[in-house]
Amino acid sequence: MKKFTILLAFVALALLGILAACTPQTVTVTVEVPVKQTVEVPVQQTVEVPVEQTVVVPAESKTLVFSSRLFSPPREQEFFINEIIKPFEQEHGVTVNFQILDDDTLLERAKIQEETGHVTTDIICAHNGKMPDWIKAGYVEDLSPYVKSWSDRHFSTAFQADTNRGDKQYFLPVGADVYLLLANNKALPYLPEGVDIDHITWEQYAQWAVNIAEGEGEGKVCITGIPMKSWIYMFGGSELSFGAGFPDANSAEAMQAWKIWETIGKANGFVPTVMNVDSCVDPMMREEAWLTVFHNARAGQVYASNETQFTLAPAPSGPAGIGSIAGVSGYAILKGAPNQDLAVQFLEYLTRPDIQVKIAKGTGGFIPPVQEAIEHLGNEPIDEVISKAVMVLDKGVVSGVPAYKYQDWGAVKQCFDDVFADTIHAGKDVTQERLDQAQECVDGLLKK
Repeated sequence: MKKFTILLAFVALALLGILAACTPQTVTVTVEVPVKQTVEVPVQQTVEVPVEQTVVVPAESKTLVFSSRLFSPPREQEFFINEIIKPFEQEHGVTVNFQILDDDTLLERAKIQEETGHVTTDIICAHNGKMPDWIKAGYVEDLSPYVKSWSDRHFSTAFQADTNRGDKQYFLPVGADVYLLLANNKALPYLPEGVDIDHITWEQYAQWAVNIAEGEGEGKVCITGIPMKSWIYMFGGSELSFGAGFPDANSAEAMQAWKIWETIGKANGFVPTVMNVDSCVDPMMREEAWLTVFHNARAGQVYASNETQFTLAPAPSGPAGIGSIAGVSGYAILKGAPNQDLAVQFLEYLTRPDIQVKIAKGTGGFIPPVQEAIEHLGNEPIDEVISKAVMVLDKGVVSGVPAYKYQDWGAVKQCFDDVFADTIHAGKDVTQERLDQAQECVDGLLKK
């Protein structure tokens, strides 16, 4: 039985093999077919979340236009811009457009702006000789309300006739000047015996100049010989010392002053290049000139360069005292100025006592015409310049520059320049006839 079962199994296996050989086979093949799928991918999103923040919004940028006749020398401009203007700009986030223009151009520009109704200038700085023209034309604002609120400063009364009209103040004075004597120490051995340089008279000054010319073989006195510069002011100081007015060409007192300069001219006491001199700064610095009486800020520039080389003193005196032409410039705000509030802030800053002294010291030794400013002076050479200049202003016989009375102040200067050229420098006697001609020249230029 068992054998029969095994045999049957064997036969079955054989039959299966035969069938497999004769029957087609089924093959399974796996093929990759691309299929579109939707896949969820995480995406970064910007979500607004409320946060408390402090936002700084810059103020509207402003440009203050400031046109000035003062600080025209490049050295002074650089100081004024870097040391005075920039700190204000940084503090207030504004720009100050600082321009240098002469007095006539300043006035003409203001006239055009007023006539066209398009005022673009905020602040001007004009000479006191031109202030009456500005005030009469009505171009500048009354600053009295602001000045009265500044209790920490009081302006010098010496220039109120120019800056004020009645109880209204239109200009804030800055950069006052008088005339000082400056000598190179090489000139001291020629000083007349027994003379105190701090109390020297004009006669002694003339003798000093003669002594130097005789001892050195050439003159060493400096004045500005180029026409329409400073000679009228140098002479003006001397004539005030003798009791003359200014500009006075032919009075008896003026004649006394002319005789002082005649003495120097006849001795060939002026530097040989005098007719080419437009400023005594360079001749004094180069030691070509040893003696001069000139603008205190220019004297300060030379003196401060080497105080051991020079001696500084008040201007010489005469029977009437120490005479000097005294000038000043002044800030004013134009009517209709586009930035009036900012302009007031700027003038408040510029006239602070400490800033006044900083300006004075940085520009050669101008007098700060704010009474409290004197308290800020120190012991540097430039402080000595300012102190001596203040003394001359306070105690001297001074006169302003009445340019507003004349059609052309430059032409008035020329009247005096011509007398120097054809008489003083030529070594001739000063005659009354020549001085009468000069006075006629001056009077002919008066405004009608």
